[in-house]
Amino acid sequence: MNSYRKACFDRAKRIVIKVGSNVLTEDNGLNLRAMHAISHQISQLSNRGLEIILVSSGAMASGMKKVGLSRRPEAIPERQAIAAVGQATLIREYEKAFEKDNKKVAQILLTSDGLANRKRHLNARNTINTLLDWQIIPIVNENDTVMVQEIQFGDNDNLAAMITLLMNADILINLTDIDGLYDKDPRCNRDATLISQVSNFSREIEKFASGIPGALGTGGMLSKIKAARKLTTAGVPMVIARGEKPDILLALFAGEAHGTFFVPKEEKLTSRKCWIGFNLKPQGALQIDAGAQEAVLRKGKSLLPSGIVAVEGEFGIGAPVEFKRGNSDVLGIGLVNYNSADIRKIMGLRSNRIKSVLGYKPYDEVIHRDNLALTGESVL
Repeated sequence: MNSYRKACFDRAKRIVIKVGSNVLTEDNGLNLRAMHAISHQISQLSNRGLEIILVSSGAMASGMKKVGLSRRPEAIPERQAIAAVGQATLIREYEKAFEKDNKKVAQILLTSDGLANRKRHLNARNTINTLLDWQIIPIVNENDTVMVQEIQFGDNDNLAAMITLLMNADILINLTDIDGLYDKDPRCNRDATLISQVSNFSREIEKFASGIPGALGTGGMLSKIKAARKLTTAGVPMVIARGEKPDILLALFAGEAHGTFFVPKEEKLTSRKCWIGFNLKPQGALQIDAGAQEAVLRKGKSLLPSGIVAVEGEFGIGAPVEFKRGNSDVLGIGLVNYNSADIRKIMGLRSNRIKSVLGYKPYDEVIHRDNLALTGESVL
């Protein structure tokens, strides 16, 4: 599998690199040595013709140090103010670091509702594509200064995964303050063992991750595992590695097996299906029977009314809706051709009976396969 891992790096042309707070900060503020080292490596990769998008944490941590706070504030206005202070410092230092290699940078601040809106989703992608065409390094962060609970990504691990999917990148490299995923926290367990590769996401993997918290960031190892699960489901590999290891990025592209490598599904989701599956918030759910599960999961078919056994919630035509095995195991999400009231009337029926029940039949399918994304754990 090391040969497969190396092949992933060899063929990667567009890369997202996420750098965590604990790599970028130290007691007196930003860790300028680490910032400059990572920026220099990114510049070298860019000079090889690779397209690099940097997702950088550090604004909140930088602001806390600058204002003199020892812990993250609880109140949202205070957190937004801290982020505003820190973001200015963060981007200024990146400009200085990249200028040493004659590279220009651009700041991109996003919220999750911006990516959920299809028009803004495409506008964000077009903007980043333009910056890459101009050989400018996009530096992306969550827009903490305006975020509220309903629109926040939650952590920059999730944001990095969303940017990877948005930009159809070939791999995500997640740089943190430990060497990768361990079976227990290596900072307090000498017998901790590094897991060099994850091919499937068992409960044990999540248990390992939940025992390795973050300090300055909002994520910790569990949020990285969730990001990896999202990406590998979409067919994109991810690596977790130590950001302060000398020339870590160059070593990875040289074929060295550092950190933890997450093996993706063979089939890569299209950009539109990634948007449906990972950007949209479901407004309801459909429970489907074994026959529909087989058709959708194994045969790549659309979801027909005959396979639906229950409808949860109220939603309109075109809404994003989950489809599930039973009442808990989510298999994926899709855009429905009928509203919830009409689906309740036609569920369990063959498509040729839709018109006689509803009085109209614009579609045979409740969710067409082109508007359906498989995202559940059992899909892996």
